[in-house]
Amino acid sequence: MRVGIIALMQESNTFIAAPTTFAHFEDDLLVEGDAVRARFADAHHEVGGFFAGLALEKLDAVPIFAARALPYGIVAAEAFDALLTRMDAAIDHAGPLDALLVAPHGATVAANHPDADGYWLSRLRRRFGKRFPIIGTLDLHANVSAAMTSACDALIAYRSNPHLDQRQRGIDAARLMARTLRGEVRPTMAAAFLPLAVNIERQLSAESPCRDVYDTADRMLAVRGVLSNSVVLGFPYADVAEMGASAIVVTDNDFSQAEALVTEFAQYWWDCREQFVGKLISIDDAMRKASTLEGPITLLDMGDNIGGGSPADGTELAHALARNPGLAPAFVSLADPDAVRQAAQASVGASIRLAVGGKTDDRHGSPFTADFVVRGLYDGKFQESQPRHGGFSRFDQGPTAVVETAAGLTIMLTTKRMVPFSIKQLTSCGLDPARFRVLVAKGVHAPVAAYAPVSKHLIRVDTPGVTTADLSRLEYHRRRRPMFPFEADAAW
Repeated sequence: MRVGIIALMQESNTFIAAPTTFAHFEDDLLVEGDAVRARFADAHHEVGGFFAGLALEKLDAVPIFAARALPYGIVAAEAFDALLTRMDAAIDHAGPLDALLVAPHGATVAANHPDADGYWLSRLRRRFGKRFPIIGTLDLHANVSAAMTSACDALIAYRSNPHLDQRQRGIDAARLMARTLRGEVRPTMAAAFLPLAVNIERQLSAESPCRDVYDTADRMLAVRGVLSNSVVLGFPYADVAEMGASAIVVTDNDFSQAEALVTEFAQYWWDCREQFVGKLISIDDAMRKASTLEGPITLLDMGDNIGGGSPADGTELAHALARNPGLAPAFVSLADPDAVRQAAQASVGASIRLAVGGKTDDRHGSPFTADFVVRGLYDGKFQESQPRHGGFSRFDQGPTAVVETAAGLTIMLTTKRMVPFSIKQLTSCGLDPARFRVLVAKGVHAPVAAYAPVSKHLIRVDTPGVTTADLSRLEYHRRRRPMFPFEADAAW
């Protein structure tokens, strides 16, 4: 049996004016054929799990196509069309197939197809027919649609945030595919789409309230006939009709059972919806709290959450730390290619006045201007050996400069946006996290796997930006109405 492998992944933030272009995919990941295996086989990613699981089941993996771009704005129409053209051509060259394992993100929005994942999965279903097995994985930040579930026999979402279980979910999907191809089971899926926006601050899977929901889902797996289930928290920064929480249950050839179980589970989740309203800490309150704690303390910059598509140059916490010199030494990373070039021209050891960050728009703070000493210049490439959010181990943030103020604020200036998935981002540039009183990580939960081991405290800070945790600051036009907590009287 030959099982094809296809991945197309991008988390689209519709509140960002700039589009995600084809060049963004080329810069991050765009491979076909054997290059897919070379890139993913050993990765902590679901596609790596596809390869591992198929090998364990003695099935032939046929790598076809994989594309990924970092979270950013809506995928431009011409870029999305070009990706699908490349995908079609790669399928044409793959030879006969018996099944497909697919890896959509679940929160991709294209200018010409708002439900982008539902669209390309439906194209595959039409091409291969109703009886052809298609099983996939989803990011737990997916905004699941009826088109996605109709196009696949089963969808299996990550169960961990930070996403440390991606490879295992890929193995699960491959093993379910093997059982399907052997005729042992017939996956049958039902989904429930709740009018519930789960606040990003509430989405840590290891802590309540998320932990309680996952514990309930885990107990359901012991029910006879249940092959899989998924809790999908949703991505609130995509203003689309599908935005919101959802649940999936996959049974063995029993739609009535799947529908009854997913409805019962969704009702349980809906009944505790008040627990998923964010508990937000302002910048000033975060500074006051940090001043009472022993370091290192990581401040999670929720409004400039790079993993949610933000520009990575938000300066609000840098300004706040400058106003609170008692919290030094402190560390912040900002994407600012112009400042990197200026620091490189000045050379290591030089003093230079720079205006850094705050240059993308007016939503993430004004540029931070100060006199700096250039402490180091680096190529910005590093590797991570441990499983981390995103499933990748090789990183490239472009030429990087480390600069420091006389007051003890160290700023890492990067050429490319870099999600803080790995503490190697710091150590590869000669920075010891332990020497800082405060570390700023631009994310909410994704950085936790990397930063918790080097921090005594984590504080999620309600900063402004395109990934603000205060959803009332965002102007929605396409989301479902009524939806909790936007409309307190929403019913399900």
